[in-house]
Amino acid sequence: MPQSRELGRSGLQVSPIAFGGNVFGWSADEKTAFTLLDAFVDAGFNLVDTADVYPAWVPGNHGGESETIIGRWLQHSGKRDKVVIATKVAKWAERPGLSADNINAAIEDSLRRLQTDVIDLYQAHEDDESVPLEESLGAFARLVQAGKVRAIGASNYSAARLREALKVSADYHLPRYETLQPEYNLYDRAGYEAELEPLAREQGLGVISYYSLASGFLSGKYRTAQDVGKSAARGAKVAAQYLNPRGLRILQALDDVAASHNATPAQVALAWLIARPGITAPIVSATSVQQLQEVLAAAQLALTPVQLAQLDSASAET
Repeated sequence: MPQSRELGRSGLQVSPIAFGGNVFGWSADEKTAFTLLDAFVDAGFNLVDTADVYPAWVPGNHGGESETIIGRWLQHSGKRDKVVIATKVAKWAERPGLSADNINAAIEDSLRRLQTDVIDLYQAHEDDESVPLEESLGAFARLVQAGKVRAIGASNYSAARLREALKVSADYHLPRYETLQPEYNLYDRAGYEAELEPLAREQGLGVISYYSLASGFLSGKYRTAQDVGKSAARGAKVAAQYLNPRGLRILQALDDVAASHNATPAQVALAWLIARPGITAPIVSATSVQQLQEVLAAAQLALTPVQLAQLDSASAET
């Protein structure tokens, strides 16, 4: 079983890989989602991350589909006590922003879809500078007090705004953001490491990174323009952002380290994240049990200091 880690100072214990529920109602239908969630929990993992907006971008969807599928699975499986459910508010056009009124309405919707009476980690999906921080944090505080939320977190905040939010929590004796959810992976490093990482480590925040495999690039499946053409969904982004000399250098380092462990590049990329000081659990998604088992094996992969340094060097921005 993977060793658990605390989410910030929340008291919530989670396994070192989170399942990204953005695929539910998109590339994984309800039956597949049930199978994946069962396999995830049966392997000893427990953190499931979703959002009210997931996956509203899919033609024919409205939003809320991911939470609804997870809620049905919770009822069907009886495994509510085996999982830490994390969801988010602010980015959905139906429930936009972080006003107290919106947070109060959104939580009721999420609780209903998830078919639970408490959300373990409720996250601000993005900053809302139109609302005073004390209003948003006050609304979250009342949800914690009412027993509807166990802990709160922030996603897509700048370091300056996150620091300000933490100060407001301290000054007003309100619950603080215990977690940060930033984009972070072996390729996309600067945005997190420059200012957010020092703040998160200084404040003891849990960090749940998304795009952990850089839209699939770090799995090694996109190495040429021909490979990129195979994916309509992600190909253009991968070609524009990652398929360059630095990206190929990173893939070579992943290949070298993977070969010495009889592992895959994706497993090595995730193991690098898990080994980073301050990272609690990278988020990964999967659409088949085989794919899920591959990524979960990263939690058992111990990279040596030399290998970590090799990956750091290959991914350094020159």
